[in-house]
Amino acid sequence: MTNLKKIIIDGVELEVDGAMTILQAAELAGIEIPRFCYHERLSIAGNCRMCLVEVVGGPPKPAASCAMQVRDLRPGPEGQPPVVKTKSPMVKKAREGVMEFLLLNHPLDCPICDQGGECDLQDQAMAYGVDFSRSREAKRASDDLQLGPLVATTMTRCISCTRCVRFTSEVAGIMTMGQTGRGEDAEITTYLGATLDSNLQGNIIDLCPVGALTSKPYAFSARPWELRKTETIDVMDALGSNIRVDTKGREVMRILPRNHDGINEEWISDKTRFVWDGLRSQRLDTPYVRVDGKLQKASWDQAFKAIVDAVDGKKIAAIAGDLASVETMYALKSLIGGAGGNLECRVDGAYLPIDDRAGYVGTASIEDIDNAQMIQLIGTNPRMESPVLNARIRKAWAAGATVGLLGEAVDLTYEYTHVGNDRAALEKLANQDTGPAKDMDAVVIIGQAALTGKDGEAVLEAAKKLVENTNSKFMVLHTAAARVGGMDIGFNTEGGMINALDGAEVIYNLGADELDIDAGPFVIYQGSHGDRGAHRADVILPSAAYTEESGIFVNTEGRPQMANRAGFAPGDAREGWAILRALSAELGAALPFDNLAQLRSLLFKEFPHLAALDAVPENQWVKAKPKKLKGGAFNCAISDYYLTNPIARASKTMAELSQLNQAQKPMAAE
Repeated sequence: MTNLKKIIIDGVELEVDGAMTILQAAELAGIEIPRFCYHERLSIAGNCRMCLVEVVGGPPKPAASCAMQVRDLRPGPEGQPPVVKTKSPMVKKAREGVMEFLLLNHPLDCPICDQGGECDLQDQAMAYGVDFSRSREAKRASDDLQLGPLVATTMTRCISCTRCVRFTSEVAGIMTMGQTGRGEDAEITTYLGATLDSNLQGNIIDLCPVGALTSKPYAFSARPWELRKTETIDVMDALGSNIRVDTKGREVMRILPRNHDGINEEWISDKTRFVWDGLRSQRLDTPYVRVDGKLQKASWDQAFKAIVDAVDGKKIAAIAGDLASVETMYALKSLIGGAGGNLECRVDGAYLPIDDRAGYVGTASIEDIDNAQMIQLIGTNPRMESPVLNARIRKAWAAGATVGLLGEAVDLTYEYTHVGNDRAALEKLANQDTGPAKDMDAVVIIGQAALTGKDGEAVLEAAKKLVENTNSKFMVLHTAAARVGGMDIGFNTEGGMINALDGAEVIYNLGADELDIDAGPFVIYQGSHGDRGAHRADVILPSAAYTEESGIFVNTEGRPQMANRAGFAPGDAREGWAILRALSAELGAALPFDNLAQLRSLLFKEFPHLAALDAVPENQWVKAKPKKLKGGAFNCAISDYYLTNPIARASKTMAELSQLNQAQKPMAAE
């Protein structure tokens, strides 16, 4: 039973869990207490002392509200609830003293600091600072750290809140950063001057309450009040992280995380955060038509005429890539599927059952990982495929969960039991007596690498048998943001890619850049970047990127979310659904909608669960039907984390990170 305690904060009486700190209780009462080192997702450090409060009847000095629990407060002389004051003269004087100490060695270089305008130290200095300094000594200086190409450091601004140290060690799982020295000699540094080796390191930029850690790629580009802010969804992986895209004019200047406890908490991966420069380069901004073997610029009318001439009476197939929105795929399905053409979104060749949503999504939500006592990974490396989800698994492991890995042995930032790396080990695991595991909260997570072999169906059925034997929840970890949405609307053909493209004379390629199309068929490519798909195309139709059109994406747990438009596509590029609507009219089979609202109305009528945004539908479990497994080890689904899609491949930052990553890989002995 919860240990509830009464407390009075600034005259507000409330009943809270005794394990809560005074600071957390004050937040429930709607009272804000300033802080620098405290963060609700990190351990308590208690070293900035900005959150001092007065405990009536307690010690004759202020107490750190972030480190004192409600149950440790003494009641009044007649058993009254303990009284806490956050605005008394004692508190005001204490906070002013703390602020004076914090500014003692701060360089006060706000005009040239990238944190200016959104700096916690600026805000608190306005409330508790003074306009003069009593110190006449020279300010302390510190050497800047070299953390890599993402995080810029100006360590003279550091106030030793240790948020970066706690994040890297507790959430990211790398023990690179720490604090050395005492008193005036204390400084944050890295072990032997090492750079940060994590796909989550950019989050320390958000965590830093001053300008000590800032974004290198964004440096000196804009001020926060110049930016237009749009809340949207990330598509760099299938997690569906909630993000905010900040634009200046037509250009994306930076991408920041938004809080969503059910998905990404308040973290995002480095690819999500720093991929924005890829939206500016190698863009397709005008249609192209191949003439005499060479692609030449064309008008929309010329491009549509070339398509009409090529399609006439031919067998057609459509494939959808990793970044396509549900609306665009639905429009393409209505156009090509309505004319009897084949459709396919499983371009990586993974086996995902068409009529079994629990088989291609699972039955677990991302939040189920938090309370899991046992997590079994099959054929996946979540550190590369979904770094934020991997941090969630690490959090469960830190809380006592046991993690098992069946697949390639890699560094996942936490300890795990390696139960094998091939299909024989999976078969043994699925058939063995699980004993007490049946009574545990368990989650089985299977990756795309396990499902892409020729026996993908048998692997999936073996995993389902393991789920049934252990009474676990099941999750399919996808690597493509568009995959679940494509499966949901039936953008697939029985037998997968081989059957879908069999005998096709015309292929409509909707942004699929991760595969090679054989010579022969006439290829129409609709996408945003001049990547592999565009090089093979006979006609190129330039479309908007994910920040330039509104669209629905369904994440790896089956949760539909709305991505909003933050800017406009360059040149003659148009929104994906609008291109298909215009093309359908030229083909003499106009689609039954004229705008996005009408398209969504048809989509929601046919697939009602997509209208329930931010809700995770329950999926009906289909009993496992074990099949014969072939031999062979499980490989990794991603060979280079930083270059998985056309936007990332167009990014200079991602290219630099990829080169660094390759250089750091251990070389085989000569």
